[in-house]
Amino acid sequence: MSEAEQFSFAELPLALMQGAALHAGGASKLPSYIAGHRHRLRERFLNGGPSAMPDYELLELVLFRANTRADVKPLAHALLRQFGDFNQVISAPIEKLTKVRGVGLAIATELKIIEAAAQRMSRARVMHRNVISSWDALLDYCHTSMAHRETEQFRILFLDRKNVLIADEEQARGTVDHVPVYPREVAKRALELNASALILVHNHPSGDPDPSDSDIAMTSRIHEVLSALGITLHDHLIIGRGREFSFRSAGYL
Repeated sequence: MSEAEQFSFAELPLALMQGAALHAGGASKLPSYIAGHRHRLRERFLNGGPSAMPDYELLELVLFRANTRADVKPLAHALLRQFGDFNQVISAPIEKLTKVRGVGLAIATELKIIEAAAQRMSRARVMHRNVISSWDALLDYCHTSMAHRETEQFRILFLDRKNVLIADEEQARGTVDHVPVYPREVAKRALELNASALILVHNHPSGDPDPSDSDIAMTSRIHEVLSALGITLHDHLIIGRGREFSFRSAGYL
């Protein structure tokens, strides 16, 4: 995974990762080899953090909570084979997760809780802050929330005159390769929020963030409309899997 894709799961509450939901005495009823394995994984996580563990072991720690009785190591490997890496497992849709043998609603829910926690913590690092001076945190948030979506999503980050993020809103959802965006609606919402600047963000489910001709044309139209209203378009970010494309850095803005 790229640095932008990775999220500091060490910041998650330890209760989430330790499997604190095990009922009292439950661990003692496990077969000794399973109980011992779980204990060793938890100790390694607490002592070394997530960087000391491969994806399948970190995933096992999450699965312990939802399946307190069985060896979940084979299931962790099955999920990684199906979806690719830890981030893609927790961000997979519930309907796809439950198609993997051994994944019921309890396990799928546990994975989505981890995803929600990661997104909420990442979002908290950019909301009501100057995003221009917190650019790396902004990219982390965009990748955490959008990189693994299977359809296109178009978001707008609204900034005040000090470039503080005052709102983060989804403008539209689309198909696997298209999302409808209307410049007048973008401008209207910016005026309603009294925003002085915007950052546009959308994802490419293909994983390749390079812009299409329609992406370039749409960005140009929005830029023209906003400029006429005295509103700055700081950037348009396209989020892929592993990297992002910045219209500002590429010279389109």
